Amino acid sequence: MPYKHIPVMLSEVVHFLNCSPGKTYVDCTLGGSGHALAIVEKIIPGGLLIGIDQDKDAILNAKKVLRPYELNVRLFHENFVNLPEILSQINIDAVDGIFLDLGVSFYQLELSGRGFSFKKDEPLDMRMNINSQVKAEDLVNRMDEEGLKKLFRQYGEERWAKQIAHNIVKVRKRKRICSASQLAQIVCDAVPKKFLFTQKIHPATRVFMALRIAVNRELELLDSFMESAVNFLRPKGRLCVISFHSLEDRIVKHRIKALEGKCICPPDFPKCVCNPKRVVRSLTKKVLRPTEEEIAVNPMARSAKLRVAEKL
Repeated sequence: MPYKHIPVMLSEVVHFLNCSPGKTYVDCTLGGSGHALAIVEKIIPGGLLIGIDQDKDAILNAKKVLRPYELNVRLFHENFVNLPEILSQINIDAVDGIFLDLGVSFYQLELSGRGFSFKKDEPLDMRMNINSQVKAEDLVNRMDEEGLKKLFRQYGEERWAKQIAHNIVKVRKRKRICSASQLAQIVCDAVPKKFLFTQKIHPATRVFMALRIAVNRELELLDSFMESAVNFLRPKGRLCVISFHSLEDRIVKHRIKALEGKCICPPDFPKCVCNPKRVVRSLTKKVLRPTEEEIAVNPMARSAKLRVAEKL
């Protein structure tokens, strides 16, 4: 199937990465390769784009999209948290820019067949890397009620987490929950009827998001990556991150703040114990969002947030 995806905040990303010929950049989340293509077109001749994605379909698509520039591109089927090993493998110590787009692609939602969307009657998978062991189906059918409730509250910020978790456990006693459409109906059945049609989003949106985050360990890996990514930037090199979820954005914001040398200790601490050191400057004092014009063309961009830091 064709890999369809519209890159979010494309002009902003290319601008803040400060792309120019001969430089080296890493696109840690290739997706549909829209950002990657724009970057590589700016860094030729002589530049190098290192493309990473944990979804094998994204790598196959990138080989097609970036074929005209294959001499300037290296592709890796990996998770971005493995960037140190990837750079070591190709004997590169530092790069001029690193980019992450943490959103789910249109292809994954609509065409991957892995149950990312509550609108589809597909297996309840949600793995971005199909070699991973745990599926969403495993979590839904194995976690106890309290665990499910905490998962939906913590990762999905779901108001009806308790009722939904209870309904899941009740249903799975009769039959295993195996499909996305089946889970979506269970969630809808758990939400009080008077709220079903007053919400701006589908009742299952936050539950599906929470499961996807858990299956792919998204927050854990992002936090680990943000802790060390700046070490692989050259002076004046830039780190650009687009997030779509408040918990993702919080991690990015917190890590950049720490790298700016600002204290991140809890406010009730009598004195600073985090010993901050300034190694970057933030280029986005206020988070950047898509324009109204972009959102009108691509509604999936509406919750995007872009933060950028430059290494000193």
